[in-house]
Amino acid sequence: MFLPARMRKLKIITFEKYTDPVIRSLHEEGITQIDDISERIQEDPQWGQILKPSKPTPQTNKIASLLMRTTGIIDFMDSLITHKKKITEVIKGFLNPQIPKKRKVEELDSESLIMKAEEELSKVESKVKALEGGLNQLDAEKGELESTISLWSKLVDFDIDFTDITESEYITAIIGKMPIEKFKKAPEKIKEITDEFALFDMETEPPTERKIFLITLKKHEDAIATLLRRMDLERFEIAGLKGRPSEVIQKSEKRLKEIHEERKNTIKEVEKIKNEWEEELLILREQLEIEKERNEIYAAFGETENTVMLEAWTPLKDCEKAEKIIRSASKGHCVIEREKPASDDDDVPTLLENPRFAKPFETLMEMYSPPKYNEYDPTVFMALIFPFFFGFCLTDAFYGIIDAIVGYILYRGPGKVNSFMRSFGIIFIACGAWAFILGMVTNGFLGDFFPRFLHVNLPTVIPLIDAFKEPQNVLLMALIAGVLHINFGLIVGARNNIKMGNIREAMGSQIVWIILELGILLLAIGWLFHLFPLMMAGGGIAVLGVLLLVYYNGLFGLMDASGFLGTILSYSRLLALCLSTGGMAITVNIVTGICANLIPVIGVALAPIVFVFGHIANDTFQSLGAFIHSLRLHYVEFFSQFFMGGERGFNPFSAERKLTKIER
Repeated sequence: MFLPARMRKLKIITFEKYTDPVIRSLHEEGITQIDDISERIQEDPQWGQILKPSKPTPQTNKIASLLMRTTGIIDFMDSLITHKKKITEVIKGFLNPQIPKKRKVEELDSESLIMKAEEELSKVESKVKALEGGLNQLDAEKGELESTISLWSKLVDFDIDFTDITESEYITAIIGKMPIEKFKKAPEKIKEITDEFALFDMETEPPTERKIFLITLKKHEDAIATLLRRMDLERFEIAGLKGRPSEVIQKSEKRLKEIHEERKNTIKEVEKIKNEWEEELLILREQLEIEKERNEIYAAFGETENTVMLEAWTPLKDCEKAEKIIRSASKGHCVIEREKPASDDDDVPTLLENPRFAKPFETLMEMYSPPKYNEYDPTVFMALIFPFFFGFCLTDAFYGIIDAIVGYILYRGPGKVNSFMRSFGIIFIACGAWAFILGMVTNGFLGDFFPRFLHVNLPTVIPLIDAFKEPQNVLLMALIAGVLHINFGLIVGARNNIKMGNIREAMGSQIVWIILELGILLLAIGWLFHLFPLMMAGGGIAVLGVLLLVYYNGLFGLMDASGFLGTILSYSRLLALCLSTGGMAITVNIVTGICANLIPVIGVALAPIVFVFGHIANDTFQSLGAFIHSLRLHYVEFFSQFFMGGERGFNPFSAERKLTKIER
């Protein structure tokens, strides 16, 4: 419970012909993590003389190709077929998500699965590809038509047949728009080049510009175009245009409507195929993903001409089961060696093993880092203390009820299909429960709702820890909680260091602070109760602590004392957030009262809105703050006293089946 699960390394040798059934059986059971030994074979000459690195199976590339084709078809259909859901359906889907039913499937080897995939894809892929090609052509034509409409819209003011201009051997046209001030000077400037031109203009938006249509002989085109470009003409490209603008636009818009209908009909065809084949394709994709993983794992093995060797980490409690599976799959043609890892082996994967009530809090540990194999796993302690710190920060009973309800919704809703949501749901229920308890005893229920609006006090309040009347007592509670929290971390850190033989590290980093704290505590008790012998004993122990601090850490150790004091004072944030929650809640109540009593007519209607949304906002922000700061007190203040962290967690070689189950 207080250490990660005990692990054993299984070294397995079997004949090559039994490798596939062994791998399939282990993959389905999901209780082993297979290590890659190929690098060791390449780097270690002794291993290299016996074994050579294995390779993925010949079917791997084919399976990967089939998986890509299957995924491509599914993604294409999903991109086209999107059903808009009503808000009620979205909420219902969140609160009560549908758990997919698993279909029984036959266990197939790689070759059989490839044949099955080829057969199924041959029935659907050609239809989908034809429809996809048709849609691509329609989309390309649509893009061209939209560009055509955009261009001709600029020319619609000039109701002429552009065929006469673009196909003429002698004349040309320059069309565009230019600033109105420069347009006024254009005719005179053009006359300096030639008198053989006709210039037409139209008003445009913005009114500071003018749309022009100039006809001239082709021999003057370059000179006039250069002149107008210098006068900031934005020229419209008309090369190859034929017909009148209004007629071309009308035809293009008509064709766009036809394309829209053709596209709609094509999508209906795709939807029919999706309704018929989606389930089969999703199941096929899952089977191919599992088979691909099985075939790729061969690259982690070593092999001889007739045998294969692999190494797998297995929890001690599952070793017998794993060995039985291997012997059964290989029909007894195997050698299995069970190896206990060394105490200083940092390569052992970490599998957290905690009581049921603490399991959800493993999520918070995984967000930080898994512990090392032989160090203390703080998940249980975190499961007990984290919700308490959250409740201390929030200290509002009604907010606690709301948070617990939110947690229950997460647990019973999306938590049914998502383990992360399930874990966070349970965490929020525990946090809400502590917020309710501490809110009831510290006089926090929607701020001062009871005395302000109901004119009664909460009967459960303990006067000594009323947050707004006795904040100094609440601060003392926070600091005591901090001292206990930190010292537990120091004890665990000392235990870890002593177990690993780092006695000096244990003395200089953990035990010295415990000695120093003990001396200060005895000195304070002796001074408060006028017990001179206790004061002398406490003073002596404190001096001893200082001497040990300097001895193990040098003079810089004295500087660490301020850092250690800061770590303890950091727990005063528990009081700060407690007062922040209550203060904001009281503010909402005050504003609600002002609305109801001082604002005529609409004040009575406005007050409930301010009250409800004000407390929702306060609960949201304060709960977020309480969660973050409770995490910080663990990740920064607590873990820094002992936590070393492991390099990797236990990642089982497991077939993730969400839609299928093997028919046996």
